[in-house]
Parts: sequence; structure tokens; C-alpha cells
Amino acid sequence: MADYRNGYMLKRSLEKNGYDWWWHSFLAEDESTGDLVPFFIEYYIVNPGLGCDVPLLTGDSHKKPSYAMIKAGHWGRDKKEIHNFWGVDKFHSDVAKMDVTIGSNQATDRGLSGCVELKENEANALGQMNCDSGSISWNLKAEKVLSYSVGFGASPFFRKLNLFAMFWHVQGMKVRYEGEVISDGKKYIVKPEQSCGYQDKNWGVDFTNPWIWLNCNHFQDDKHNVIENCSLDIGGGKPRVCGIPLGEKVLGGFHYKGKLYEFNFSKIFFQRQEWKCRDDGEKIFWDLVLSNKDNILEVHFSCQKEDMIKIRYENPSGKQNHKNLWNGGTARGTVQLYEKKKGGKSLIVSCLGEWGGCEYGRY
Repeated sequence: MADYRNGYMLKRSLEKNGYDWWWHSFLAEDESTGDLVPFFIEYYIVNPGLGCDVPLLTGDSHKKPSYAMIKAGHWGRDKKEIHNFWGVDKFHSDVAKMDVTIGSNQATDRGLSGCVELKENEANALGQMNCDSGSISWNLKAEKVLSYSVGFGASPFFRKLNLFAMFWHVQGMKVRYEGEVISDGKKYIVKPEQSCGYQDKNWGVDFTNPWIWLNCNHFQDDKHNVIENCSLDIGGGKPRVCGIPLGEKVLGGFHYKGKLYEFNFSKIFFQRQEWKCRDDGEKIFWDLVLSNKDNILEVHFSCQKEDMIKIRYENPSGKQNHKNLWNGGTARGTVQLYEKKKGGKSLIVSCLGEWGGCEYGRY
């Protein structure tokens, strides 16, 4: 059976009780100042089997949402998040690959194009979705450099039976984006060598609680030299199989010098993990120590809350449980990778990461 993990997933029961989205993030350079700004774009669909030619939000007179959505914005001190909604008849996607169209917006593994625009009164009317007013357009080429598969947990067998409440796949652990973004009339240039791009997808019937994600594609060694093709990606929460919670777990990988070091709770043997996320009022912190048979990965990152947004999602039943899901693109911190030795451990690399994508929320 072909394993089309980056394709459209809402078949059978998920058509009327499911969501699917493709997430993209990258750095862009302000053409006038040279400053780097982290952007994000998301192509999203929920309960397509219930909808028609108008978007049905939970705030309307029905019980379950059904719409296609483009979410775009940027992090930082002048952060912004804009949503545009379409009826599901304006949504088209390929089951075998990422080839998504929502209105005039498109996303493929080769590039992204589209725009969002919202007037202030329209943004206020969508208050429950935490929208800002403004406009953002983009036209980007994409080259997928690294990918990360979570393993059998998102295999065709598990997908066919919808055994997990929330699935995850990372087609673009590192992506080289190239092109331009226009945000409120200001032009930003996206250069492949500094874009630090990322693309993943989630789908399922509900969202995990807690919700943890951390990605970084910009690392320097202790002499401040950039480490090429070095990438970190960690995700997790409380996975549920057939409705049964497995406890709070994370999984992920660290790519260094052509090798992927994987730490995946679903592989069971030799996997140990200690992790904690916390909020001190000014920052969100991600502290993890993960180990497998041969290696230990120690991760300590944080992100200023004033640079982050509180991102909102309705689950397929219409509930918006996560009211404090913090989402950012300016996380920074350290990673130490060790090789296990008899009686101890040996350091392989210690590095500093910047411009990390991150999420944390708990209810």
C-alpha cells in the first residue's frame, strides 16, 4: 500500500468528523531594513462532508464547523494573524501528495502562492478566532531538504482505522523557500539560504492536550559558525489510541552531519524521556532530556510571550478547548547531543539554536 503521508486525509468517517492542515513557516528579510521576520501560512479544512458553498463556523446556528481556511501571519513585536474562510466547495486536494487549492491559494511541495485580507470590522466579527486586520500575500518556491516520518504511528494501517485522535507528519523538517511576501504593503524577500523553512501537517478528530511542538533550523556551534543541515523537531502531548490515553509523551529527531538521531516513544525499547514545559509569565520554556539505545538529546529552549500569538482552533465537534495555545517563531536555546558510553556519555555536539518554531498549550 502506498504511504501518502503528505496528502489529503479526510476520507470515510473523517469527512464529517475530522480536520486536516498543512503548516508552513519561514524567515523573510524586510527589503527596506534588512531585518529578519518569521512568517507562517496554514492551509486548513474541517468537516468537509458537512459543508456547502459558504463557510460554517461554530458561532453560527449549527453544532459543528465546516469550512476551508487560510491562516497567515508573522511573529515578533508587531505580530499579526489573519484568517480567511471559504466554503468547502472551494477546497481541492490530492490524496497522494500536498497539492492543495483553497480559492485562489495553492500549496504544493514545489511552492506556495496566495493572499489573505481582512478589514478591521471583519476581524472584530471573528473575535472567537483571534483575528487581526490587514493583508498578506506570498509567492514562494520550495525545496524540501530534510523530512521526518514519525514511523508506524502514521502508517497506512493506523490511518485507515483512525487509531490516533491526532496524527503528525513532517515532510519538510527543513525547507529552502525562495520568493517574496507583501505584508500591509511592505515587501519581504525570502532567500533560500536564510529562510530556515519548515512544513508539517496534522490531521484527526481532535487536538492533543497538552500540545507541544519545537522546531529549529538555525544552529551555530560554540565558535558561532553556522552548522549546515542541522535540524531539530519535537512534537507531542497526550496521544490517544482508540480513545485510550497513553500518558504524556513526546517524539522527535535531531539531524546532524547527515544522520537523523531519533527519539520516539512509540518504538518502546530503550526509549526514556524527561520533559517539562512551563510559563513564567514572560516566557514559555521547553526543557527535555530524551534518550534511546545509543544517544541522549538534551534540549533547553524558550520564547518571549510578547513575540508569540495565542492561536485558536475549533475541533471537529465545534469545541475550542485550547484558550491558551501559545505559538511562536522566535524561540532560542541549546541542544546537546551525546553518545552513550559504558559508565557515562560522550558529547557529540553542543549548539545554539535561534528562530525556532514553537507551541505549548494545556487546558
